[in-house]
Amino acid sequence: MDRMNTRPAHAAGPDLASVARLLADGTRAAFCLALLDGRAWTATELARHAGVAPSTATEHLHALVRGNLLAEERQGRHRYVRLAGPHVAELIESLAALAPDRAPAPRSLSAAGRRQALAHARTCYDHLAGTVGVAITDAMTEGRLLDLDHGLGLTGAGAAWLDELGVTVPTGTRRPSVRSCLDWTERRPHLAGAVGAALCRHAFDAGWITPIGTTRAVAVTAVGRQALRHHLGLSDALLSRE
Repeated sequence: MDRMNTRPAHAAGPDLASVARLLADGTRAAFCLALLDGRAWTATELARHAGVAPSTATEHLHALVRGNLLAEERQGRHRYVRLAGPHVAELIESLAALAPDRAPAPRSLSAAGRRQALAHARTCYDHLAGTVGVAITDAMTEGRLLDLDHGLGLTGAGAAWLDELGVTVPTGTRRPSVRSCLDWTERRPHLAGAVGAALCRHAFDAGWITPIGTTRAVAVTAVGRQALRHHLGLSDALLSRE
């Protein structure tokens, strides 16, 4: 009698392992984390950021593009890469929240300040993250603007609130209206999806937040503190890093 083959067969379905292999490399992971700022970067810029040779960076970027984590853009002779979409940004942010923090202790006051600024308020691709992003999500949930009963969703009151603010949420796209994204510093969810992106864009346009240097960190302005206190009941102490 023939022996039965006891080796497990690979089940049909998505090849999750291939995505995991792409992000298992430290250089590729560093590229993806840098691209969370939503900008398009050149291979040279990413190589400098990760401290690798340009040829090494190019090899890694080809793999990430083939794996559909990055998208390539060309302008004349220049080649840029960016995250393939908000779904990839949310994946990277969520994985970062699960990963151990191995960042060395800041060696200067300026480095400590940059780290604190990122933790306090930053962009995660095209939506708000950090202490402020999570606080906004919490306040919207407590105010019944978001509903957690059947997964995160926008309520009728939430839609009316956005309309009153003048926040326009694009329709007719495949992007979910509301999505939860696990914050890598707070280890709690912040608001993503089309609503999160539209609210972030409104915050920039209305002068509620402003970028800090060339990092993903943002500062809540005096106008923003007043608006978020009025619309969501957030305190100045929470919104300010001082």
